[in-house]
Amino acid sequence: MQYAVRTAGAAGRAAAVLRRGDSDAGGLIFLLRGREGFVILTQARNGEGNLGFVRASGESPISEQAAEAYVARQIRFDPDLWVVELEAPDGELPFPARIF
Repeated sequence: MQYAVRTAGAAGRAAAVLRRGDSDAGGLIFLLRGREGFVILTQARNGEGNLGFVRASGESPISEQAAEAYVARQIRFDPDLWVVELEAPDGELPFPARIF
């Protein structure tokens, strides 16, 4: 999480840890705040076991209310979840990452 926040800051983008989860067991959600709404990226592994992210919000940005509802549902399944919001006018992470 610290890497994401520092990298976003170095790129001139705002970033905030909205929810701190368990440092060993918690999953990770990035909320990318863009011009047209939010893109939600959730941590996942592909078929080969490589770590990356999946666009949980689908192809198009969603509203802030829809993003908040998604996060609330995920916290019920994973109480150790980390949630990080990043300013992302282009809807992309400010650092290299695999998107499945």
